[in-house]
Amino acid sequence: MTTRIGKKFNELQAQKEKALIIYLTAGDPSLETTKKLVLALEKAGADILEIGVPFSDPTADGPVIQEAAQRSLKTGTTLAGVLQLIAELRKISQIPIVLFGYFNPIFAYGTEKFARDAARAGVDGVLVVDLPPEEAPELKKHTDAAGIDFISLIAPTTGAQRAKKIAATATGFLYYISITGVTGTAAPKLGGIKADLKKIRKISSLPIAVGFGISRPEQAQQIGRLADGIVAGSALVKLIAENGGKAELLKIVSDYAGRMKKAIKYI
Repeated sequence: MTTRIGKKFNELQAQKEKALIIYLTAGDPSLETTKKLVLALEKAGADILEIGVPFSDPTADGPVIQEAAQRSLKTGTTLAGVLQLIAELRKISQIPIVLFGYFNPIFAYGTEKFARDAARAGVDGVLVVDLPPEEAPELKKHTDAAGIDFISLIAPTTGAQRAKKIAATATGFLYYISITGVTGTAAPKLGGIKADLKKIRKISSLPIAVGFGISRPEQAQQIGRLADGIVAGSALVKLIAENGGKAELLKIVSDYAGRMKKAIKYI
């Protein structure tokens, strides 16, 4: 079964376009605002959305996303609340949605129940950053059964054999982490990305999206030439933090997404 994610990449590849994947933290500044942001981002050109479930110890995230998670948790955002948000969005939007987060909240919710409820809500993929391949089957067996793509990460430090193991069971797309470290703290280096993506394409036919550290249109364009899609996160989360209380928040965020999409649309 092809999910919305697979269909979107097929559609973009047929049009010779690259995917703009946008990350935002659910519940920052509120779940109601997140809903409006999702719709504005879709209209502005985002192809796939990563919706982050806030967690108290987000070890892979830099300070910008960590602070967004803390703000969201303070307003009472829960995993159940995020699933409810997605269910509401599905009444008016079919944009592919990847639920991005950490294993602890999913484990506490119950892995089988989570997969079932996520599929019912309209989640297309899950990306659990702290679940290594050795432990992934505990969740993956349930998400596979529910028809949810299990997005896997490959880093510059991932060895060849481990990359093969990860690629063999991944679905949806492969997420290549362009820097070593946490999100939003360094600029990716093109030479390393080019060499690594060439190796990954030899072991997988899945689309490859590159993320971590991509914040400007010119970066997006350079990396978009090498990848099937780019992920922008911290820069947009920062914009939301700086403009959360302003009437023009949706316009500011839409303008940013529009510039990023324009930079990678036909390259």
